[in-house]
Amino acid sequence: MVTDMGSDLRIALVASSGGHLSQLLKLSGAWQGRDVFYVVTTDVVKSKLGEGKRVYVVGECNRQHPLRVVKSLWNCLAAIRRERPTVVLSTGAAIGCLCCFLGWLFGAKVVWVDSITNVEHMSLSGRMVRRIADLCIVQWPELTGTYPGTEYMGNII
Repeated sequence: MVTDMGSDLRIALVASSGGHLSQLLKLSGAWQGRDVFYVVTTDVVKSKLGEGKRVYVVGECNRQHPLRVVKSLWNCLAAIRRERPTVVLSTGAAIGCLCCFLGWLFGAKVVWVDSITNVEHMSLSGRMVRRIADLCIVQWPELTGTYPGTEYMGNII
C-alpha cells in the first residue's frame, strides 16, 4: 500500500523500543527514498537509529501508568502536528496506538503491523487501531478469522 501512493509521502514510523522497533526496521525497504520521521520511546532508540534522521522521543507509557500516557500523548500530538504525515506506520505498542489515532484524526492513512509474538490474540493496541486502520496486518494466518479487517502477509522475522 505505501509504495502505491506516490513519491510525496511523509511517513511516520512509530515503535516502542525492543522487539517493536526491530520488527519495524525489518520493513525498511517499504520506505526507501521516502520522507520519513520516527516516533520512539527513548533516547537510546534515537541514538540507535543514527545521525541525520528526524526522531521524536515521546517517552514510555502503558495503561498501568495513565499519567505517562497523557504525557506521551501530548508529545505524540506535537510530533504529528509538526510533521503532518500522510501515512502512519506502526508495529506498536502504546505510542503506536496513540500516533495512529492522532494521524487518523489529521487525515493520514494508518498501517498497523501487529507483533509476531501475538500468536493467539492481537495486542490491545492492535485491536483498537484495526478499526481505523487502512491496512492492519497480523503475522499469524489464524488471526484473520478472529479479527475481521486484518490481513496476513507472512512473518516479518
